Amino acid sequence: MIFLSASSQGKAVRTDIPPAVSIQDLSITYRTTFEKVPTLRSAIVRLGRGERAVRQIKAIQNLSFDVPVGTSLGIIGANGAGKSTLMRAVAGVLAPSSGRIEVRGRISSLLALGVGFNSKLTGRENVVLGGLAQGMSRSEVAERANQIAEFADIGEFMDMPLITYSSGMAARLAFSVGVHMDPDILMIDEALSAGDAAFRVKAAAKMEELMESARAMFLVSHSLGSVRDMCNDCVWLHKGKLMLRADPQTCIDAYTKFLEVGENAFTMEDM
Repeated sequence: MIFLSASSQGKAVRTDIPPAVSIQDLSITYRTTFEKVPTLRSAIVRLGRGERAVRQIKAIQNLSFDVPVGTSLGIIGANGAGKSTLMRAVAGVLAPSSGRIEVRGRISSLLALGVGFNSKLTGRENVVLGGLAQGMSRSEVAERANQIAEFADIGEFMDMPLITYSSGMAARLAFSVGVHMDPDILMIDEALSAGDAAFRVKAAAKMEELMESARAMFLVSHSLGSVRDMCNDCVWLHKGKLMLRADPQTCIDAYTKFLEVGENAFTMEDM
């Protein structure tokens, strides 16, 4: 049994207009190959040649729900639950195997910090190219580049090739780019861990600011406290399936109970 409900804390959820994101019967299946270790008999028959087998991984299975405007949606679940796959599908990085995703608005995605950067270009050049790709004018991009440089606080490295950056500096720049693109829909996958303690405080403050103006926000995090504090709606995924949609505290309580008793002892009737 799947229990569906939602609550609003703080920002008003708009149900009188089309949802920011609509997910309809979404399924995503990966096909991967692995080398089968031959037995002694098959090794003799095939002269020791291994054989490759195809395995299908059902990352998302028949997922359907709407995300109304004004929703800050937390997505929780264990490793392999399908959280990041769902985010990448909504961001347009992954194509559905079946089903549909409708997105209304510009997405700024902090899924994998630094993805899309060219390591041979400077930080500023990467920012300019990214802004132009988002459809901004050259004047808008120039203004935004200065804001990003100030927020990232990487000094003269802004005009040096990314290959000279530390991993922390690259993450700070990528985070800064994502949050300065005026998104309608903000997608965050553990990006709040970027940088040192002082930068994380600044990043969290920027997230709160963006949540006020964004039409919707998706947050994937293993920090259940962040989901509880920053979200007004929540979904819990397990092995690609929707286990529960409810307010964050209800979802967190059910998920932590699941972790304590184990999958075999947990029944859907407990929901």
